[in-house]
Amino acid sequence: MSKHSTPHPTPKRRIIIGISGATGIIYGIRLLQVLREIGVETHLVVTKPGEMTRSYETELSSEELKKLADFNYGVQDMGAAISSGSFKTMGMIVAPCSVKTLSEIANGATGNLLTRAADVVLKERRKLVLLVRESPLHAGHLKSMLAVTENGGIIAPPVPAFYNKPQSVGDIVDYTVGRTLDLFDLEMPGMFRWKEEGEAGD
Repeated sequence: MSKHSTPHPTPKRRIIIGISGATGIIYGIRLLQVLREIGVETHLVVTKPGEMTRSYETELSSEELKKLADFNYGVQDMGAAISSGSFKTMGMIVAPCSVKTLSEIANGATGNLLTRAADVVLKERRKLVLLVRESPLHAGHLKSMLAVTENGGIIAPPVPAFYNKPQSVGDIVDYTVGRTLDLFDLEMPGMFRWKEEGEAGD
């Protein structure tokens, strides 16, 4: 590099968090908490059904949820920064992701800011991770998952593990959060990993 050249600035670490109306809003909340802890800037958008789930499943007010993020946007704010590909991010996590949101993303429907942001992440070849909360699944659900995968997204249902001997719901949630952050090469503090302590395999 020439002594007269200017070094490129280090890209800012920022992730979009989307929360839609499926059960399991705790995953989105915990992601916001951990990302703040490890110094990643967060941009939050919550759908109206997501707000309903917040009121059912948590004691948090809407304002308290928003304060967990560095920036937050109304779901119909289509002029928000995260609606443009020129706004650089590491990608986006939708946690939880409802089947409705999954279907809209799979089909390129961008009727609100969450699905628009997800579409932007895909078109810019950034990482999109959907924590889809539905079971059992019919063929339409699976086709939507395949369509997202073919477009470059990652389907990551919040499936618990038990080799880490979870002692609480929080332990189960943290496992999924840690594995989700692994997809962005981000380390969750205290993450338990299989065989990491040097145990011999069979």
